[in-house]
Amino acid sequence: MGRTADYTNQRCSIAATLEVVGDPWTLLILRDAFAGVKRFEQWQERLGVARNVLAARLKTLVAHGVMEARRYSERPPRQEYLLTEKGLDLSPVLLTMAEWGDQHVYGVGKRPVRFVHKTCGCDFHPRMACEACGEIVDRRDIKRVQIDDPGQTVGEALEAAKVAVE
Repeated sequence: MGRTADYTNQRCSIAATLEVVGDPWTLLILRDAFAGVKRFEQWQERLGVARNVLAARLKTLVAHGVMEARRYSERPPRQEYLLTEKGLDLSPVLLTMAEWGDQHVYGVGKRPVRFVHKTCGCDFHPRMACEACGEIVDRRDIKRVQIDDPGQTVGEALEAAKVAVE
């Protein structure tokens, strides 16, 4: 992905996620995909990223099943890129990153984009809730429990996922 970090020998879900979407251009491509961008030229124009870098990032996202390429023109051959279910599952990650940037980079009242909850019309601010009881949780409410057999490394898990997609 154009970076020097190699997480393939680690046993960590965060490292595994970074191996797939940890590149800054990749996160911006995903941001724009959630905003409706589907075509190479649109990303290239919006991001100003080098064409070879954009092509490589899109290829990686398709290879990992985060996006799928669909041909929309035969002459000349052109594809659009759509988020898969796996890609759509990154929405909470991006919303949480945006919230962090609003609070810790831009500051209160200075955010560049608002997210609004369609149902109630109020500003949306992501929060974590326990799936079992529905309670809103804070980081202090969560305990990390080490697994005795951590299983596959990041590289082994990504290879298994790649085989499953093929």
